[in-house]
Amino acid sequence: MNKKVIYLILVALATVIILFVINDFTNKRPDKRASNPYEYDLSDLKKVDSLIILYRETKNLNLKIEKLRGIAVHENRIFVIGDKLLQGLDINGNLILDIKLTDEPTALAVNENNILIGLSNKISVYNHKGTEVGEWMGFSVNSRISSIGCYNDGFFVADAGLRVVYRFNYNGQKDLVFDGKNEEYQQHGFIVPSGYFDLAINEFGDLWVANPGKHSLENYTFDGKLRGYWSATSADIKGFTGCCNPSHFAFLPDGNFVTSEKGILRVKIYKPSGEFLGVVASPSNFLDEGNVSDVAADKEGRVYVCDPDKKSIRIFEKI
Repeated sequence: MNKKVIYLILVALATVIILFVINDFTNKRPDKRASNPYEYDLSDLKKVDSLIILYRETKNLNLKIEKLRGIAVHENRIFVIGDKLLQGLDINGNLILDIKLTDEPTALAVNENNILIGLSNKISVYNHKGTEVGEWMGFSVNSRISSIGCYNDGFFVADAGLRVVYRFNYNGQKDLVFDGKNEEYQQHGFIVPSGYFDLAINEFGDLWVANPGKHSLENYTFDGKLRGYWSATSADIKGFTGCCNPSHFAFLPDGNFVTSEKGILRVKIYKPSGEFLGVVASPSNFLDEGNVSDVAADKEGRVYVCDPDKKSIRIFEKI
């Protein structure tokens, strides 16, 4: 075989290789690729039957806070935290309290006398006039205060960093720590994959703690003993899905739960037994891949959704 033939063969082979590379590159462009058969499609999970939507949005209060973190409602006053600020508003959104904080707030609770604000690993206490009256220390450098609950003169604090709950007395003294472990119920402690770890006390004095890694809500005595729990692990609207839900919850006056979720954003109502009742706000009410919303409720049964994407407090009332 002479050199000319070899040369022609090499040129032809090189041409074939170049054509193959061009074809492969063209077919693998994002707009040319075949759909991924293993892609997790959430579109069906975001659809909600209108028959189970029990609430409608009646008011939207716009705020000048870039990073809304939390909400509490007390005696028709709305309190919000974010951007190193504590703000208080009336039911029409008029600003009645505006306090600069020393750090980014992570949790908020309000009772008849005080406003308690979690600041990573300490709690600042203010009166309703906006004057700081105390500071509770004694947390670890690894602590992250994620929730505060009040009942009479007792306070409970959820620590997402250490995955424990503390009980404080009125003077800010820590007198109990528990981690949710219980052999009788085969509980393995609080599983907190992210920074969402909520607790709340209803009007009947029942302490409930979210165990987000188990998609459960757990009822404890004030001594940290587990009384019972319910869980709802399911991809459909009646359950919780993802790594860690519910992210937030609150109580209606009748003791029913209002829950908020991350991932697929939605707000729902459950009985204390865990029975699903219906929807307050469906995924269509929120931005796709938006930020999770904190929730609260007042004595009239209105539900308040703290929407960080729309920078607003959205008020829902029963249909």
